[in-house]
Amino acid sequence: MRTVKAFAPATVANVSCGFDILGFAVEGMGDSVQLIENNSQELRVVSITGDGGRLPLDAAKNTCSVAIQALLDELGIRLGLDIHLEKGLPLGSGMGSSAASAVAALVAVNEFLENPLEKKDLLPFAILAEKVACGAGHADNVAPSLLGGFVLIRDYHPLDVIKLPVPKDLQCVLLHPHYELRTEDSRSVLRDQIPLKYSTIQSGNVGGLVSGLFLSDYGLISRSLRDVIAEPYRAVLIPGFYEVREAIKSAGSLGMGISGSGPTLFSLCQGESSIPGIISAARKVYESMGLGVDAYHSAINTRGAFVIE
Repeated sequence: MRTVKAFAPATVANVSCGFDILGFAVEGMGDSVQLIENNSQELRVVSITGDGGRLPLDAAKNTCSVAIQALLDELGIRLGLDIHLEKGLPLGSGMGSSAASAVAALVAVNEFLENPLEKKDLLPFAILAEKVACGAGHADNVAPSLLGGFVLIRDYHPLDVIKLPVPKDLQCVLLHPHYELRTEDSRSVLRDQIPLKYSTIQSGNVGGLVSGLFLSDYGLISRSLRDVIAEPYRAVLIPGFYEVREAIKSAGSLGMGISGSGPTLFSLCQGESSIPGIISAARKVYESMGLGVDAYHSAINTRGAFVIE
């Protein structure tokens, strides 16, 4: 039986001021999906590891099978596949867990079919799977997981996705406190309307952040990592948010924000020299609260998802 395996990386979505429109991929962490041909002409989610038994094996509810089925329907193909999902990302972490699963599945099935679609054309199917998983079909996780790098979603109707340049010394620290925050809870605290002055501030910061990436201007990136729309409401759901942000500032953090819907926090920095200090300062805050934390650091992943040879 033919088999294909693919990997998709973790992501940081929103990126402070870029709520629902900016995201980037990180190195090392992610999900893997292996597809093995079967004779049933049906999709079967056979095994899932790393989820503690929490994800559905039902093909109508699993993000991997939903994404694959949508692609097969679009191409008019019936195919029997056994799906084996290896979760390398914690659930409810804000690191694009559901997105990575869907993206890895799509890259694997596209390879299985001898790549009838370009990589970027897999994105609508990943968005559909995100809607099943999270109730909202946003692309700020799936797009960077698929394409790599920093990604801007300019519009959804029609879908308009732009890859942004990544300054060569830009690094990321991820801080995942041992605390789960459901996406629906994080979204429930948001406001439907925002004052004009906050919209103006947010627009300026998005423009500044994008310009900073193009110019490799770390000072401009730092000044622009400010969210006045979502973060003020979401930060109260994340233990230690303001204390950690203050503690890592003097350690060399360019800025800190909530990764996706949280509770993972991200910090951007210039080069690797400040990373140990940022992690140490953050750990001290969490220790004082009696809360464990996993810390990761990474360059920005510019490759995105890929087939494992």
